[in-house]
Amino acid sequence: MLLLTLVVGGAGVWVTRSAVHPPHQAYLITPEKFSQMSDRGLQATNETWTNADGTTARGWLLRGTAGAPAIVLLHAYGADRSWLLNLGVKLNEATNYTVLWPDLRGHGENPLVEWTSFGTREADDVQAAIKHLRSLRTPQGSRLVGEATGLYGVGLGAYAALRAAPGVEGVRALVLDSVPTGPDDVLRAAVRTRTGMENSLLQFIARGGARLYFLGDYENTPACDAAARPNDQHVLLLSGEDAGNLRDSTVALAQCFPNPSSVEVKSDLPLTGLNLASAPGEQGEAYDRVVIDFFDRTLR
Repeated sequence: MLLLTLVVGGAGVWVTRSAVHPPHQAYLITPEKFSQMSDRGLQATNETWTNADGTTARGWLLRGTAGAPAIVLLHAYGADRSWLLNLGVKLNEATNYTVLWPDLRGHGENPLVEWTSFGTREADDVQAAIKHLRSLRTPQGSRLVGEATGLYGVGLGAYAALRAAPGVEGVRALVLDSVPTGPDDVLRAAVRTRTGMENSLLQFIARGGARLYFLGDYENTPACDAAARPNDQHVLLLSGEDAGNLRDSTVALAQCFPNPSSVEVKSDLPLTGLNLASAPGEQGEAYDRVVIDFFDRTLR
């Protein structure tokens, strides 16, 4: 029994460790390459700031009109900030809002933090990113962004945005695409992706491994509980068939918010933010327009 326990525990930690360290790849595109490929001069800067746990975060920043709202774009598990670069550029051009693209911990080229917590620590990181935005100044010394802030997230990023929003004054708009039911959902998908297997025993071992790996500091707060916290945000829930089970969890989340009249749901999209980077031009433009119009209407 002792040997069996050690084997199962070791297997759980091994499986979890592979999921905790997402795959890394070169950025699809950077602001520098974007500028070379288009006739638009993209004046994005590289930013770093400190998270609540003392780790360092990074992101691209595209400045808007002084005092205007800001939007933070949060990618999915296994992706990185470059997947949302085009959407952010369009948001900035259409609204003159400041846009920040962070790499979530464990993601991007040579990540500053090597591991992901599947949404728990990421929620704290989002709050740190907003704090950094509000510390920025113009050359004249005035605040770069106003109090009004919008959060956009896909998958893991959507869960982190949902968890972070109630704890920050001024977050007035959320666009959440394909929201998992909680960190266990993100872990389950990550294990399936990394191992190529899907069975209940493996998932059970992975959940136990996560608790061992994080030494008891692993939370699985349901997305519905996070949505039920008092808030005054306008919310847009997005999903489609390509999101699989996340489509159902996103639709169900609409019933969790304390003010249903402030929630809009579009669950029949031909594509979601999970596949936005590879979307055909016309479909990508239609998706971007939905997001831009919502932020323009709710943050203006």
